[in-house]
Amino acid sequence: MAANGINGGNDRQRLDEDVVIRVRGLTAGFDDAAVLENLDLDAYRGEILGVVGASGTGKTVLLRTILGLIPKRAGTIEILGVDLETASAADRERVDQRLGVLFQQGALFSSLNVLQNVQVPMREHLRLSQRMMDELARLKIELVGLPPDAALKFPAELSGGMTKRAGLARALALDPDIVFLDEPTSGLDPIGAADFDDLIATLSESLGLTVFMVTHDLDSLHTVCDRIAVLADKRVLIEGPFSDMLEFDHPWVRSYFRGTRARGITA
Repeated sequence: MAANGINGGNDRQRLDEDVVIRVRGLTAGFDDAAVLENLDLDAYRGEILGVVGASGTGKTVLLRTILGLIPKRAGTIEILGVDLETASAADRERVDQRLGVLFQQGALFSSLNVLQNVQVPMREHLRLSQRMMDELARLKIELVGLPPDAALKFPAELSGGMTKRAGLARALALDPDIVFLDEPTSGLDPIGAADFDDLIATLSESLGLTVFMVTHDLDSLHTVCDRIAVLADKRVLIEGPFSDMLEFDHPWVRSYFRGTRARGITA
């Protein structure tokens, strides 16, 4: 993985020990069509990894396949050192408890208020009293910057930004090591998107989270991502910091990172 700028055997060894998501030779898709083919990718402990690509390149397919929501056709996926294909049910559950997911549009349960939505993972994996779950859920709601009165609101009563934050609070319910974000700033105005980016960066730093973020938001990639992985031709075309994207000679990468919309960022 030359694109990540790692040089020297000692650094390579140190980073290999810090790999929390390891994907090798991944092939996945639908029916007879392979969306991803022989794809390799690593995510390192404590980093914010942005995954970007043109529409239809398989960004969300990659995220959902890593999570086991879409079956893979070939390859291996290890999360926190556990091969998910060969893991026992108990080991798989332990891994699942260390992951948090924010899906597009928040994916909140419409019949539950915010407090109850945040408690869903607690009810599934933990044995806690209602009082303890209420206290923990309110802490998560505060952690993502929602006002206390948001706890009793239902999804239909929330703005787009509040819905994202409520979904993030649920993703953090079990104090995960890794958080997966699928287009977290989609549908937000520029100010709301910038605020959400700041929140992600703050949480990653303060909680030591690894963040796997699928996004098309150029500002997010520039301001909060430590590394970027570009999907094209069914694989990871290039991975590395934002500066590497500016130097990579590929039509889509050049158009995306150095095009008209990028001028205010890269100037």
